Amino acid sequence: MMYNFIKNIPFRSKIKFAIVSLIYILVVVWIGNYWLLLGLPVIFDAYITKKIPWNFWKRKKKSGKTPAWIEWIDALIFALIAVYIINIFLFQNYKIPTSSMEKSLLVGDHLFVSKVSYGPRMPITPLSFPLVQNRFPIINAKSYFEWPQWNYKRLKGLSEIEHNDIVVFNFPAGDTVPVYRPNPDYYTTIMEIGKRQVNQNPSILGDKSFDSEYERRMFINDLGRKVVNNNPGQFGKVVSHPVDRRDNYVKRCVALPGDTFEIRSNQIYINDVAQENPESVQHNYHLITDGTMLGKRFFNRLNISDADRRQAGVGPHYILPFTKEMIETVKKYDFVKSLEIDEQKSDKSGLRVFPHSRNYPWNRDNYGPLWIPKSGETVELSLDNLLLYERIITAYEGNTLEVKNKTIYINGKPTNNYTFEMDYYFMIGDNRHKSADSRHWGFVPEDHIIGRPILTWLSLDADKSFPSNIRWGRFFKSARE
Repeated sequence: MMYNFIKNIPFRSKIKFAIVSLIYILVVVWIGNYWLLLGLPVIFDAYITKKIPWNFWKRKKKSGKTPAWIEWIDALIFALIAVYIINIFLFQNYKIPTSSMEKSLLVGDHLFVSKVSYGPRMPITPLSFPLVQNRFPIINAKSYFEWPQWNYKRLKGLSEIEHNDIVVFNFPAGDTVPVYRPNPDYYTTIMEIGKRQVNQNPSILGDKSFDSEYERRMFINDLGRKVVNNNPGQFGKVVSHPVDRRDNYVKRCVALPGDTFEIRSNQIYINDVAQENPESVQHNYHLITDGTMLGKRFFNRLNISDADRRQAGVGPHYILPFTKEMIETVKKYDFVKSLEIDEQKSDKSGLRVFPHSRNYPWNRDNYGPLWIPKSGETVELSLDNLLLYERIITAYEGNTLEVKNKTIYINGKPTNNYTFEMDYYFMIGDNRHKSADSRHWGFVPEDHIIGRPILTWLSLDADKSFPSNIRWGRFFKSARE
């Protein structure tokens, strides 16, 4: 009887069932959750037995035709589901909003970002509206449901992150955001406000004495946090975002887990070995002319965007970003009187860059050495280096951290070491002097990694009007260099 039943099933339905089942099984194996195999009977019924009326909502008129509005809803639902699945497992679109990656990626570039390159990350907040990262524009409402939230899991990818890969990731410091002031990030904001309060009113410290820079920082941050949280009219409501709903950033990965990273006079060193810079890397230079004022023709010829054009005071003194190739071109102009790199020298404040501590007198151009945490590795903790790892221990890996009587407590237990649960990366923009990156907010955890840009499918110049704003030469240009 079963033989006759199978025999009477149309050959086309058998083929469809076999193809869909094979794809489904391969996806289940890829995901690694074999409970999902319980979905095979549903596929079998949809293509073979057809006992359940899956299209019950497609009511037909007496004429036998489905109403047009139902067909439109059907198409829309199918499209949203398809986009949702594609965005999770395959790729998504990303638009470059700032000049931090010039000249590698330009403001207005629209990229296809491959999720498969490093392995797609299963959604942490699965119930969300596709094509919206965290909040709907205009109405400023959340585009996702906070429940349920799944634990972090990444599927097998085609490759691992390598040195100098351009990577798209969720902004690590974007877990807490005042909706009226998302930039600079919340932690930089409360730190700056807290320091300003102490500088303007030193008596606020009273007779407090701090056993460590960490405790002093926590006190200052609490001062700033109270100001931000108690002034919603100025800063807006303070909201939190899960990992996969934090804003998307794109930078170049310059250091991998286990590396020792350092910058000496703008030159990157990994494990004490100087690294070759990509040709597109640029730094700010002080350009002084013989009195000649630079015009649009000069800037357009060198493709310097409006956002990167800066005049230092009054007169022929400019601070402009140049690549190595651009420098050779500029030196040929007769009106150029001097051209020097805008390098920050080390000082004792240690507050310009991560970890914003007097124990680390670093800046954007002279930074480190800094060891990049690696999963399974253990680091010795001290009151001096605690600010390096504080957010890893608490925000990224979910532990509690306290310092009492010069003793470090993690999850209520005294300790002098910590073993990392995840890999971490150090990301820097190619526009080195105009990039908010790891030098300012620290490490990028592996669970924040989204994918790798593979090509530019559209590019629009924000400094020009249509149709001259279309950069035809960048269409389908590889984004991997």
